[in-house]
Amino acid sequence: MNLFKKLQKKSKILELYSVSEGNLIPITEVNDDVFSQKMLGDGFAVQPKNSNVYSPIEGEVTSIFPTKHAIGLKSSTGVEILVHIGIDTVELSGEPFEVFVREGDKVDNKTLLATVNLKMLEEKNKQSDILVIITNDSYEKLNINDYGQMKENIFIGNLILK
Repeated sequence: MNLFKKLQKKSKILELYSVSEGNLIPITEVNDDVFSQKMLGDGFAVQPKNSNVYSPIEGEVTSIFPTKHAIGLKSSTGVEILVHIGIDTVELSGEPFEVFVREGDKVDNKTLLATVNLKMLEEKNKQSDILVIITNDSYEKLNINDYGQMKENIFIGNLILK
């Protein structure tokens, strides 16, 4: 495993994984201009079929928003990722979310970051898209293998790093 990590660093690739079971879509198809116009960065989203939210990368938890709707991650290669659960869900003051990690925790694609009460989001007329946004410029290219229906925590693509 350590050899694989060394090769990964030398090849300057960061693997990306699906954060939930559901429909994987380009960030440009999210129904929110801030995200779809990549104002916070490029990325992808999953329209979830269940409540589980997993880490899209191997890295460390750098921040958890007080409203529990967003979790910041950082890879050992310096890539910063924001996992944002739902659209306009900050207004819900954390009510539909349960977070299972803390700042400083090491994570990988099998780490359950949080769960979200999808029924509550629907009742509050909030979209449930789980967004994965690369928030810094430590990469050259985002590659997603294929969009469409995905299982949770499976390999979906990578970032070519600078």
